[in-house]
Amino acid sequence: MFRATLRTGGTLVLVVMGLVGVFLALRAADALRVAGWGFFTTQAWEPDSGNFGIAAILVGTVLIATVAVVLAVPLSLGTALYITEYAPLRARVFLIATVDLMAAIPSVVFGLWGFFFLQGRITEVARWLSINFAWFPPFRVDGVDPDDPLSTTTIYTSSTFIAGVVVALMITPVVTSIMREVFAQAPVGEREGALALGSTKLGVIRSVVLPYGTGGIIGGTMLGLGRALGETIAVYMIISPVFVIQWQVLRNGGSSVSSLIALRYGEATPFGMSALMAAGLALFLMTLVVNFVASSIVARSRSGASS
Repeated sequence: MFRATLRTGGTLVLVVMGLVGVFLALRAADALRVAGWGFFTTQAWEPDSGNFGIAAILVGTVLIATVAVVLAVPLSLGTALYITEYAPLRARVFLIATVDLMAAIPSVVFGLWGFFFLQGRITEVARWLSINFAWFPPFRVDGVDPDDPLSTTTIYTSSTFIAGVVVALMITPVVTSIMREVFAQAPVGEREGALALGSTKLGVIRSVVLPYGTGGIIGGTMLGLGRALGETIAVYMIISPVFVIQWQVLRNGGSSVSSLIALRYGEATPFGMSALMAAGLALFLMTLVVNFVASSIVARSRSGASS
């Protein structure tokens, strides 16, 4: 009975996921038939005129998610290691509860915080990055004179960078929780063996905890990436949508698939709705690929194999 229950539950999950994909494919069929392969190379989004594609919004989605993961993973890794290895017992309980509660904060709250509080304060950071790291193409901002102290900072608002920072704080609690659970399961015998051989606390972390927790680090990162790819409301409130591929993450403007759907859903014609479903199908497939790759990597790691 237990085996049958597990098999039924696992099969039901796969069936529901497959039905979601079939639903999106059927609703997107008209738009894909008209756009053809140009759907993946066109940057404009004018479905009613037949000129539409996801090239720009797909790149924007990946850039926002990349900024979020680059910022969230080091923060999550440090937090998880501190909770499991350094924090006193009472502080550990409080920190675990705090991190778990942060994961329950609605995304609209993060969006409001990012729009009204963070955006006005982080533009100077974006300007400093664009001046000192202009040799790095994503940080270069064209059309700005770095020697003019009075130049406007509005060009740095509503950017991919700001949206990525907000999404990074949204995914940090989830990534931290996964890493913390895996780090806490590192074998006690190996910890004690390393200490008995003269290792320091840092040495135990480097030689035992991190190698054992590789699966948790990868799994948490990929789960955070999956959420970052699909984040909607916070990105929608911050980003200024532009339908052109823009690699400069510090510059005003950007786009993502989920924010496009939220922006155009209410005013879409039947054919425009089909185009939005096609964009959603592309995001669905991309998220599946990310998670399947992560699962295969985690399964080959020590902590993933043992679980």
